[in-house]
Amino acid sequence: MANVDSVSVAPQHGDLLRDAVGSGTYASASEVIREAMRDWAAKWQQRSGDIEKLREVWAEGKASGAATSVDFDDTLAEARQELKTARGRGG
Repeated sequence: MANVDSVSVAPQHGDLLRDAVGSGTYASASEVIREAMRDWAAKWQQRSGDIEKLREVWAEGKASGAATSVDFDDTLAEARQELKTARGRGG
């Protein structure tokens, strides 16, 4: 495990750390920080995956050709019909 000499936190975060340890919920400030880092790492990985997916969809859209005009009302009616059909099939 890496040993970091110190980490600066905002005063309100320091208070939260002390409260968490003082209440007995956590054994040490390090335990709080480790859990926070696990949560952050999971969120970071998810965000990275989301960004990659957006890049793929963007490239796919660009490769699909020039944009065309779309009538919103017609598109909405079509989507509602598809939903109605899917619900009728139990989907």
